[in-house]
Amino acid sequence: MASAPTSLVETLRRLPKAELHQHLDGALRPQTAVELAAEAGVSLSLDEARQRLVAPVRCRDQADLLSYFDLPISLLQSTAALRRAATELVEDMAADGTTYGEIRWAPRLHMDGGLGVSDVIEAVSTGVADARRAAGSSSPMIGLIVTAMRSHPPGANVELAHKAAAFGPPVVGFDLAGPEAEYPAPPHAAAFRAAGAAGLGLTAHAGETLGSAHIWEVLEFGISRVAHGAPAIDDPDLVASLREREITLDLCPTSNVQAGIVADLAAHPVARLHRAGVSVTLSTDDRTVAGITLSDELARVALATGMTPDELAEIAINGFRRGFSTPLELATRRAAAARAWHAWAKTSAPLSG
Repeated sequence: MASAPTSLVETLRRLPKAELHQHLDGALRPQTAVELAAEAGVSLSLDEARQRLVAPVRCRDQADLLSYFDLPISLLQSTAALRRAATELVEDMAADGTTYGEIRWAPRLHMDGGLGVSDVIEAVSTGVADARRAAGSSSPMIGLIVTAMRSHPPGANVELAHKAAAFGPPVVGFDLAGPEAEYPAPPHAAAFRAAGAAGLGLTAHAGETLGSAHIWEVLEFGISRVAHGAPAIDDPDLVASLREREITLDLCPTSNVQAGIVADLAAHPVARLHRAGVSVTLSTDDRTVAGITLSDELARVALATGMTPDELAEIAINGFRRGFSTPLELATRRAAAARAWHAWAKTSAPLSG
């Protein structure tokens, strides 16, 4: 996959950014994986860790891409490991200029070591707090999104929604993820009713396989954001519905190329969706599995899809508008981001590789 000019990436790194679609387990540092494996008595070289954590430019399908989460999930089965992973992810996001971020993960995938759902949420929350305390005033604001898995029993996901809501801040949202082709979304509607009734922001993964049917399914949950959703571009009725209902697509183009949804970044519909009036944001999905930072993603996608500086700025600022934290908490960061991005767009030359 073609890289963007270093100068552009570094410029974007200095601009305040929001990232709404970032998975904890997909962001584990390879060196941390080596050390966590050693603590568990497993020999794992750094090269082996990278081979098992960083997916290729193109996988066979979504299921193949999801296999790159197997190692990090197996290693993140203790309070200490989860806490460390969360701390390091916040550090990495901050180093890339993220000032507001949402981290999502599926607590029920981290119970093999004897932890309960609330223990897992507490560990991640504590790790985030550790990083924010260490960074002080320069720390990004972080919200947590608890994710249910399509493959898990619907009743268990209802219980998960209740526990997520009961935990309170920094938990701000509820999500559904997992293999779309094998597991339909509708059986999990009750979990979304419970999460929504408790005041959590609602999002759901859909559109990591071809076609728009799975996107239509999750709209029935009353969500305000879709994680992915790129195939919507081929369904005019869906585009109109997203626009009219102000539903945001949290797009991750590099990850979509890896999953085989689009042939390459140039074919990704993010710019076309934005021009059609659909609310979109850009994220990495999982910075380690995708092998990319948010600054890299913004630069590469803008260049590949022919965005103007103004278009890229509007999409970047939109992340602050669509976050699940309270509007008051987001307002100051959004205002600062808007000033910085508009100033950059005003003086930037047309984007080109």
